[in-house]
Amino acid sequence: MSSQPSKTLETFDNPNPERDYHIHMEIPEFTCLCPKTGQPDFATLYLDYIADRQCVELKSLKMYVWSFRNEGAFHEAVTNRILNDLVAATQPRFMRLTAKFTVRGGIFTNVVAEHRKPGWEPQLRVDLKEFEANSNTRG
Repeated sequence: MSSQPSKTLETFDNPNPERDYHIHMEIPEFTCLCPKTGQPDFATLYLDYIADRQCVELKSLKMYVWSFRNEGAFHEAVTNRILNDLVAATQPRFMRLTAKFTVRGGIFTNVVAEHRKPGWEPQLRVDLKEFEANSNTRG
């Protein structure tokens, strides 16, 4: 096998740094180990970010996520660690990592961690449905 897990996150230049745009990724195969029992924990990771100068390269992200497979980690700690590593690599304007762990002992765990670049403010969201409804009433 030529691919191996890695803690290295590679980046590439944001092709449109003049614009805030939302990048959304779903990573449905995250696994780590319970630090108490050693049993596997499974999660889907949802990564949402607004890049500044750098974007995360997908193959390196896949290898990075894979690197947790044999590590023991509490859900809260591993979610924040991944966010911290992604922020360090990309220095985004905004980043949110949502980790939705599968049920364990009858309990679902969702952990949401966020980062905002100091001084960055989100642009106002344009609600096109409201705009379209209002434009249909004009004669």
